[in-house]
Amino acid sequence: MPKRKRRPVKPATVSGWRDALNAWLLPELGDTLLADVSNKTVRELVEKMSAAGLSAKTIVNYVQVVKLVVASRVNDEGEQVYPRTWNHDFIQLPVVRKDKQHRPTVTDADLKDILSNTKKRKYVVLFSLLAGTGLRVGEALALRSTDFGPDCRVLHVRRSVWRGQEQEPKTSNAVRVVDIPEILAKELRDYVSSVSGFLFATADGRPLQQRNVLRILHGRKPVEFQAFRRFRLTWLRKNGVPKDLERYWMGHAPEEVGDLYSKLKDDVALRQDWAERAGLGFELVHVGPQNAGAVRTMRVA
Repeated sequence: MPKRKRRPVKPATVSGWRDALNAWLLPELGDTLLADVSNKTVRELVEKMSAAGLSAKTIVNYVQVVKLVVASRVNDEGEQVYPRTWNHDFIQLPVVRKDKQHRPTVTDADLKDILSNTKKRKYVVLFSLLAGTGLRVGEALALRSTDFGPDCRVLHVRRSVWRGQEQEPKTSNAVRVVDIPEILAKELRDYVSSVSGFLFATADGRPLQQRNVLRILHGRKPVEFQAFRRFRLTWLRKNGVPKDLERYWMGHAPEEVGDLYSKLKDDVALRQDWAERAGLGFELVHVGPQNAGAVRTMRVA
């Protein structure tokens, strides 16, 4: 599926499907013929997963993999061999309440604590960049010095990294330009000038692995990288950034026709003015080039 010509699937998605298969679907349904996978079969699976305490979102995701497997069997004409009409009420598939999902974020105080207690410069810069731009972590780990404008006031998101391998960004909307407030750009200029290749790399020049960066982050605060994105999005909204610019910077899809009509993203001067007006919302921590530890903080409105 990652290699198919039409809508190839990202390796991370395939990995999630494989995890679902290994954790539940193969142990519970692996010996069942596709022809026998019915609404009743899936209902029994849902009952077992619910009894085991799996979240509603996880159960829905795992059931989706069951549907994909059944639908994947097609004949020479491309028609499904085992078409199904899935009855979610009969299956008792849980309803995912988005307003009830756990979406932790970080505060400016959390960021100050994380940055002040992180000693290696590359991690301080990485965490500052995530919180100050809303980049996805894979996008940040794929950055090279050539992805920045000459003064680091803009960066071009062109690729992502997953498990050390470069790939296209998550969606077509993720290919974008992100404008950076001058106070963060100044810190980035100093850092970018001292590195070559990947901005955040191992000793042998390969991009950092997400799991290793997460271990560093969890040593300061047990949150996921998405918390930085939520912080940035919240800060943009607090400061009244136009919605179409917000979506552009965050790499989100347009939500209405007006988002497609608007050409604000083409006005570089306006974009940079809004980036400067919004600022960061947290204290930058400067770390010397020799990983000497935090030597100054700068409060940014």
